[in-house]
Amino acid sequence: MTNRIGLLGGTFDPIHLGHLILAETARDVLQLDHVFFVPAADPPHKRGQVVARAEDRLVMLELALHDNPAFRISRIDLERPGPHYTADMVALMQQQLGTGTEIWFLMGLDSLIDFPNWHEPNRLRRLARLAAATRPGYAVDWEPLEAALPGISREVVLLPMPGVSISSNHLRQRIQEGRSVRYQIPEPVRQYIFRRGLYRQDPDG
Repeated sequence: MTNRIGLLGGTFDPIHLGHLILAETARDVLQLDHVFFVPAADPPHKRGQVVARAEDRLVMLELALHDNPAFRISRIDLERPGPHYTADMVALMQQQLGTGTEIWFLMGLDSLIDFPNWHEPNRLRRLARLAAATRPGYAVDWEPLEAALPGISREVVLLPMPGVSISSNHLRQRIQEGRSVRYQIPEPVRQYIFRRGLYRQDPDG
């Protein structure tokens, strides 16, 4: 029997409810056995933007995912040398999970729009099936995607997502400004962030 696995990569800096809703929507719609959250060590497109240490981001993931048996964490990107390209990560996951595994790579709409600019997007298309979360009121402009990657519109499965607009960057800014992030981040993660003084300009202040 084929295992159906979803991979959700990202810095998770910090993980928030949008990540969890995307993963659960994918698990439900695509009938996935498990969704692996794959924290990135040093993603080339976000170099210099990662704020929290890998150890803290892992703890926050563990706190956020502990009550969902379908969600798992892979340290594959954190434990290998860079550069950390997604296609390489998916290839390594395929080796670990075996050829009897059907891999779905999960992404947000912004990542789908930027997909032609990724490192080796065609290789990633061969390694995994693609699913992208949609947003209410947003339509995908397939023309530029098809021009860059012919056939992509027939391959991507669009996941209907609730209208939740949360970003890690916005959350870090709110924390830095001393504003509330309650109900946007899992409560154990929110408590960990404030206990550790993460994302503050002066964590000792």
